[in-house]
Amino acid sequence: MKCIKTLLFVLMVCIFFAGTSGAADTIKIGLLVPLTGPAAADGLSVQNSIKLAVERVNAEGGLLGKKVDFISYDDRMDPKDAVALARKLIEQDKVAAVVAGSYSAPSRAVAPIFQEEKMPAVAAYAVHPDITKAGNYNFRNGFLGMVEGKAAAYVAVKMLKGKKIALLVSDNDFGRELAKGFKYYIDKYGKGTVSIVSQQVYSMQEKDFKAYLSKIKEQNPDVIFSSGYYFQTGPVVKQAREMGIKAHILGEEGADSPKFLEIAGAAAEGFVIVTNLNRDDKRPEVKKFLATYESRYGIQPDMVGASAYDAFMMICDSIKRAKSLKGPDIRAALAGIKDYSGLTGLVKKFTPEGEVVKDVQVQIVRKGRFRNLGVVSDPDIITP
Repeated sequence: MKCIKTLLFVLMVCIFFAGTSGAADTIKIGLLVPLTGPAAADGLSVQNSIKLAVERVNAEGGLLGKKVDFISYDDRMDPKDAVALARKLIEQDKVAAVVAGSYSAPSRAVAPIFQEEKMPAVAAYAVHPDITKAGNYNFRNGFLGMVEGKAAAYVAVKMLKGKKIALLVSDNDFGRELAKGFKYYIDKYGKGTVSIVSQQVYSMQEKDFKAYLSKIKEQNPDVIFSSGYYFQTGPVVKQAREMGIKAHILGEEGADSPKFLEIAGAAAEGFVIVTNLNRDDKRPEVKKFLATYESRYGIQPDMVGASAYDAFMMICDSIKRAKSLKGPDIRAALAGIKDYSGLTGLVKKFTPEGEVVKDVQVQIVRKGRFRNLGVVSDPDIITP
């Protein structure tokens, strides 16, 4: 009996050390996403895309001789939850870096924590300027709200030939920043030739947009800039067409989701967005991602997933180049990125403030799918 107990003890010790050795052989990258709540579809897309990124990295040999994995937590799009979970990733999970795969409010809340703890973080798609203003450990792979707003106005005026434009935007960080950029462009480049005939703001809880759309219909605009998430813009587009509004409807990355197509239905045809993913990109790695994602998950890929994939891959690339898991080394490597070819385009560089510089994609819905309409590459617009 004594021999058996001794043997069991030895086995337990071996299992313990094997487990800790395995953990040490894995490089962990954190991920904060909204997996429940109104933005759950976006969160699922982010998580699915990161899984594909992990598979690719490990198939190519991992990082620094180790496998890479991600630790994912559901922040529910809630800043308070995000703060607690950011602390958990840093203090308990000991991640090397973080993909902030959530919206502006939670991303703003955790950015100062990442700065304080010298934890490199890449915001996948959140638009608010405070995220990178928190300090030089915070980067953004998506567009600053001002940049995307200017790009939307450029599309409204130059591509859709709008002269009379109506604005219908969500009353949150996201909507306000985009509207600011949109109006900045019109004030600078459209004075005397383009007019904003209606400006309305709706609450995050709004579902019935008919009253807003009735006021817009009275003004008979050429273009409606409808800024919001897929669960807002979908009903806007559907209700506008039901009311007989013929104007071009222009949105942005918040509507870049298969859920928008599902909600808007046939009314989605002809809807235009400025976004961070070109579905008609001819590069092999992009075509492979788009095909693999749809085949594996049974749903069309979207901007949030591709943006998070790129954020994850840029972190991995930076770890590889830095040959280090130390926060300052990874941060320096991220800051030094130049001409990085990602799913969401060529990242020319990050500015000293951590803002991405790359072209803005323009997509249009044709036969139930987002397709390429053009690109915004004017340096005055895409440079933060």
